[in-house]
Amino acid sequence: MTRSRLLADTRWLASRSLQTFLTAAVTPRRELPSDTPRRVNGVRRLDDVRVPMRDGIDLLADVYLPDAAGPFPAVLIRMPYGKRQAYCYMPAHGRYWARLGYACVIQDVRGRWASGGTFRPFVNEARDGWDTLDWLAAQPWCTGDAGMTGESYYGYTQWAVAALGHPALRCLAPGDTAADISSSWVYNGGAFCHQTMGRWAYDIDGRRDHNEYRFDPWHLPLAGAAAAAGHPNDTYTAWATRAHHAASWDDIDVDRRHTEVTVPVLHWGGWYDMFLSGTIDGWRGVRQAAAPAVSSRQFLSLAATDHEMTPEFSGRVGRHELHGHGYAHDRVAAFMDEWLRDAEPSADDASVDRAAAGRRAPRVTTGAPVRYFTMVADEWHTASDWPPPGVVARRLHLRGNGHANGAGGDGRLSWEPAADEPADRFLYDPDRPLTYWLDANLWEAARHLKDRRPLEQRADVLVYTSEVLDRDLEITGPLSATLHVSTSADDTDFTVALVDVFPDGHAHLIQEGVRRLRYRDGGREPAAVEPGRTYQIGVDLWATSYVVARGHRLRAEVSSSNFDRYDRNLNTGDDSGWGTERAVAAQTVYHDGRRPSYLTVSIADR
Repeated sequence: MTRSRLLADTRWLASRSLQTFLTAAVTPRRELPSDTPRRVNGVRRLDDVRVPMRDGIDLLADVYLPDAAGPFPAVLIRMPYGKRQAYCYMPAHGRYWARLGYACVIQDVRGRWASGGTFRPFVNEARDGWDTLDWLAAQPWCTGDAGMTGESYYGYTQWAVAALGHPALRCLAPGDTAADISSSWVYNGGAFCHQTMGRWAYDIDGRRDHNEYRFDPWHLPLAGAAAAAGHPNDTYTAWATRAHHAASWDDIDVDRRHTEVTVPVLHWGGWYDMFLSGTIDGWRGVRQAAAPAVSSRQFLSLAATDHEMTPEFSGRVGRHELHGHGYAHDRVAAFMDEWLRDAEPSADDASVDRAAAGRRAPRVTTGAPVRYFTMVADEWHTASDWPPPGVVARRLHLRGNGHANGAGGDGRLSWEPAADEPADRFLYDPDRPLTYWLDANLWEAARHLKDRRPLEQRADVLVYTSEVLDRDLEITGPLSATLHVSTSADDTDFTVALVDVFPDGHAHLIQEGVRRLRYRDGGREPAAVEPGRTYQIGVDLWATSYVVARGHRLRAEVSSSNFDRYDRNLNTGDDSGWGTERAVAAQTVYHDGRRPSYLTVSIADR
């Protein structure tokens, strides 16, 4: 055994020992912070209740019941991370919902932890979700009405059943998730989401998690990293090699079925969550595609959080303190109260098809369909749409003097377009990628937002900075970049980051994105790259609501890597995942009158 492997195993043993201790001693007593008053104090738990599936497999669940007279409407959570493990601390969630008057069912999905069968990511969740709802609605402690909630994978378990029309399902509240696995979970802008979904596929392949410390993100070939860590698995290999054929994606990318959703949905997410665009797309997709009676019951809540909700516990996003932010589960509880608990039909419910569900129609939710938190201003806002009506899309142009890199640092970010300016150039070496996120937990992004100035000093990062702002500038809505670029390579990446520069020089990330050049047209199919040819590409920076304060400056960074958030492009045109050859790419970014490069930001004027 090598020294590095021994160290990895020692760290893993220590980590597992800590998790075992937390699961046994801390998790049973942990409670969720909340601003919602309890309705019931006592909670009863039914352990390891067997839920039969149609193929004879039993999935095990813990059931949390109010210590009061029932029956109760049920909140269902189906997740792969252990219904009693310290990670996700599900017992606290079960007690939270029971104290609000709900029966809460927390189930290990097929093949994970206590449940039977074999775990195949995303594949069985529609069928198993339906069978679980069948079982749940028939329980004596349940009214026959159920809602579902949860984030990430257990947000997807809701999307999997959203379009099936189960008569017991009254509402959904998927958070920090997406209905399309291919373009939101596994790939962004054509690049493989290596730290998140690559490691996740390796870690979760089986009944228990695997040794994450053995996984080497630098390993080449990329497709062999899981095997080199001692645990090869089909999912990791398929994603790293892009071998998932279209039919396989179509089986699990359920965003194509938005027209079939029939229930109210609260779509919730956070500005620093890696599934932010998927959250917004899910809300917009159902709102635009579903019948009017359903479309009007789609709600979007965007908070100042990351995937692990760390700001709700730390009170911080990078340098910024949060005040009056609240908790996602309280917002979900208000939604459940409206659509699930003691909901009676009202006069304007006539448009709801009661016969389809065979039970009473829910009340109409009051308030605006969109609610979002503006960072720095520390304010919640409501809107009738996203982006909010009244925001104005404006272009921030990249301007420079021919060497707008970290060493020169003289690139400008201007509201005025360029007329005749020389291009900016840099070299991208895949052996020396940018490593802002390496060894930092991207799932906890808000906790790891460090000063970006060391990154900006590199010669392979183009830096464009605005003048000092003479008033607060609120950016609320979608963000994107349009670049005119060329490369000497057969394929490459271009990355863009939007940054808030403090008066003391601290550079704070607002949002970032990536575009793999051979996937410049979007979709799953690549297009050839001709070295030396100029291409116009779009880089999606998703969205934000963020105030850049007076006295600060805006900055754009342009480069060609963001490792290991994304896999590094080897610049050879070999996107099979089995390549080991690397090439240095000469990159050019144009910003003249004929080939402008700019960011499009959404400006709110309050």
